Amino acid sequence: MGSLSEELERRETETRARVEELREQVEGLNRQIAVEEERLTRLRITRETVDEVLAEAAAEAISREPDDGGPVGQKVSGVSVPGSDAVIGVQTVPSWRPGLEASVLPKTYQDLLEVLGDAGGPLRAKQIAVGIGLGSENLSRIEGVRSKLKRLVMRGWLTENTPGVFVLESRSGNEL
Repeated sequence: MGSLSEELERRETETRARVEELREQVEGLNRQIAVEEERLTRLRITRETVDEVLAEAAAEAISREPDDGGPVGQKVSGVSVPGSDAVIGVQTVPSWRPGLEASVLPKTYQDLLEVLGDAGGPLRAKQIAVGIGLGSENLSRIEGVRSKLKRLVMRGWLTENTPGVFVLESRSGNEL
């Protein structure tokens, strides 16, 4: 019976080693869980703080916004405020309104308007890209120009007569 006793002892030793290995894995997983829970807590607190700050800023922006019947705060790269229609943040391309000049736009957008103005007629994004010196071969740059042109259309600075053909919005008594 010595061999049966030895076999049981060997199995017991192997099982004890596996149990110890599994405990170490569980401890490692518990440490990872603790780290991720801490990260989750920090992210939740950060989000709540940002929501509070944005809500306060939106309330201030709404109280300062002139009531011209237009939308309050349009989103370009901003954040929606929970429970509100207001959008606050950085708006690099404001909506056109009477008295607003192209000089309020970022230089890149001013360049697009200038090329269209110099052309005197409708142009495609590729033609405008060439006009601002980006060339006609790099498709990603042309798509970037097209995106900016579409943004200018959405904000009332340009018109897209037919899909992909852009022209300056004609306004009497106001230069772009």
